[in-house]
Amino acid sequence: MKKTILYFLSIAFCVAVIVTTVLTANWLIIPIVFIIFGAIILIINLGFKKNKKNIWHKNKNQENTKTILTTLLVLTIFASINIIAVRYNISLDLTENQIYTLSTLSQAVVQKLEEPLEILVFDRNINPNLESLLKKYQNISQKFKFRFINPEQKLGLAQEYGVQFLGEIHLQYGDKQQKLNIDNGSIGEPITETQLTNSIEKIQRDRITQIYLLQGHGEASSQLVQGGIAQVVKNLEDKGNNVTELNLASSGKIPDRTDLIIIAGATRKLLTSEVSRLQTYLSAGGSLLLLLSPNTDIGITPLLREWGIELDNRLVVDGSGAGDIMGFGPGVAIVNNYGNHPITANFANGISIFPESRPLKIIKNTGIKSTPLAITSEQTWAERDLKNEEIVFDPNQDLSGPLNIAIALESDRSPSSRLVIFGSATFATNGWFEQQLNADMIINSVNWLIKEEREILTIRPREVANRRINLSSLEARAIDWLAWRIIPSLALGIAIYLWSQRR
Repeated sequence: MKKTILYFLSIAFCVAVIVTTVLTANWLIIPIVFIIFGAIILIINLGFKKNKKNIWHKNKNQENTKTILTTLLVLTIFASINIIAVRYNISLDLTENQIYTLSTLSQAVVQKLEEPLEILVFDRNINPNLESLLKKYQNISQKFKFRFINPEQKLGLAQEYGVQFLGEIHLQYGDKQQKLNIDNGSIGEPITETQLTNSIEKIQRDRITQIYLLQGHGEASSQLVQGGIAQVVKNLEDKGNNVTELNLASSGKIPDRTDLIIIAGATRKLLTSEVSRLQTYLSAGGSLLLLLSPNTDIGITPLLREWGIELDNRLVVDGSGAGDIMGFGPGVAIVNNYGNHPITANFANGISIFPESRPLKIIKNTGIKSTPLAITSEQTWAERDLKNEEIVFDPNQDLSGPLNIAIALESDRSPSSRLVIFGSATFATNGWFEQQLNADMIINSVNWLIKEEREILTIRPREVANRRINLSSLEARAIDWLAWRIIPSLALGIAIYLWSQRR
């Protein structure tokens, strides 16, 4: 019987490997562990079968004693591990996005606290999830403290902080006070690490950074609509930046204290006078972020030529099939290759997604330091003819990969000016912004451009990933056959074989 159980365990592990590999199309740690366990169990079983003095034939008392001792040993090991983990605050987070571990950004933000920071939560009851999150921050730095306060019992303290509603969260940093704005608090959603980390960064700022969104040329809307960049704007504002729209045609000038100008998804040409003002602004040490769409000419060729950048109107096509697993077509470039730059320093082999992209070409220009940020794979190309139903690489008119679709540039003059240009505007729009490393790419670019030397350029706090699996018809049929036909038939066959052997 025990040998039979081992056989079933071996089969179960092998099936788990097959299913996991089919679904992920990759050899991950879980399939590797499964196949190792399956092999070990099979080897042990075969060894037991050849052993004439089979250990299963030991007398009952010896086996019972062995079972009790083994159980006690396992319980002792698990108890010891838990005691050590609790006493020394040791934990292991095996989730894909490390959602139970503070991101490197959050850890660095807390570590750089120059003064004590106290989080005051005004509520009748202690929220265990919020308390768990706050404890993670507290474990990083002794300067981080938090308290849960019942405003109905501590009326004086509640009045001091201007508490109006239960659940309000206030930050006290030195002589600064700040209320944590929670847009989703009314519908009962929990406070996220992103919101808390942004608030901690915001209260530490010595000044408010002024960012302008250029308007008047068909740019992406700052509202929460399809194709808009409301998520980008909200994230920047949550971090303490002031984001305002700017129409150069009507204002006639760029405001004196401008830290950054963003041109996101413009579809019409800028006026010659507007381009000239942007050039003057950059020459005086300004910063510019360009999010460009394919097959559009917004009239900034003279500006880009000064910076040694040449645009290509062709569309980047990803022929690697990397996007198929996520349900994307060939018009969405999947990037996991990044340049050596502070913006992408901690990206490693993480994925960023660039739909509707155009390639960018660097032309050598004295006095400008150019660094590619996002580089496509060798299986990509820039397609010129998009009218054909079947898109295939044509060496006579298409540009083969790898291709640059994001570049960071910095002048060596004083004051230095900075420019970041993306060959895709869609990747930063609502919905796409939160995909993989897209948010990190755009927010880190802004942080670098506004020249906040104390700003941290790293991976943003993670939320729970949407792990919905979109199966093809072939994959669905394969799982159906495994679950309802192959495994039951195999189990039935083994049962019949064992029954016949006993007879």
